[in-house]
Amino acid sequence: MSDTSLESPLVQDAELGDYFALLKPRVMSLVVFTALAGLVAAPVQVHPYIAFVAILCIAVGAGASGALNMWWDADIDARMRRTAKRPIPAGKVAPSEALGLGLTLSGFSIVLLWLATNAMAAILLAFTIFFYAVIYSMWLKRATPQNIVIGGAAGAFPPVIGWVVATGSLSIEAALMFALIFMWTPPHFWALALFVRSDYGDAGVPMLTETHGRQATRRHILIYSLALAPVAVGIGFTSIGGPVYLAASLILNARFLWWALAVWRRDEAQAEADGYATEKRLFRISLSYLFFHFGALMVESLMRARDLGVALPW
Repeated sequence: MSDTSLESPLVQDAELGDYFALLKPRVMSLVVFTALAGLVAAPVQVHPYIAFVAILCIAVGAGASGALNMWWDADIDARMRRTAKRPIPAGKVAPSEALGLGLTLSGFSIVLLWLATNAMAAILLAFTIFFYAVIYSMWLKRATPQNIVIGGAAGAFPPVIGWVVATGSLSIEAALMFALIFMWTPPHFWALALFVRSDYGDAGVPMLTETHGRQATRRHILIYSLALAPVAVGIGFTSIGGPVYLAASLILNARFLWWALAVWRRDEAQAEADGYATEKRLFRISLSYLFFHFGALMVESLMRARDLGVALPW
């Protein structure tokens, strides 16, 4: 169990930026973008004010998840070089403050989304926060090397929530947007795990690199990348796809597979010799992969609106 319930006597006076850092703004930006894409791609127009409030609620909910995750994971964050400077292990924010912030923002975002849009969207947001904070952070992350695989569902819900805000229902398009992020998450994080070296082992997190070895991790990256490609390209043949998305997806997946194959071909001696350059390259490519896919979906939606003569809100 995480030892975050005890207050540290070393906690300093926190600044506003320290509380903002608890919300994981970099993760939040991806959540906001994919949720917006799901909302824009939906075949129902949403009033700009309602859309703004919905995206705000999803962003706040994502921030709440981040604060709850940092509260629970403060002990292992302190043992990892990549996370040691986060507000709680750095002694800038007390664990109880992070917990209070996370719970308050969770309640606010869920209730406001319910009032502004519909019950299904609010329930999905509540489940997403619960899944990330409890199922992933408190259980999966420390229990199984499948932590990233199963836990990836938390990051895959935002475009579904955006879609449900607009339509009030689920669909095959929403399911495929979910699957796109869900299948992308393991190779993205396993590429990171390959070059952060012993961080996860030092913290006692059973990442695949620690439990099954680095060569097995390379093989899993390739397998998931191969499974990801048809899901991503398949969206191009649904009602939200089109030639722009299809062309972008084919190029992006060919590039992603090329580098996943390059990572698979390497052994540890080769990787160490060049400072894990190929693994870092795949990780950087994975960062832009989702942005361009969901950006292409928004372009397709705007093109359809133009062809139908629908007035855009701006």
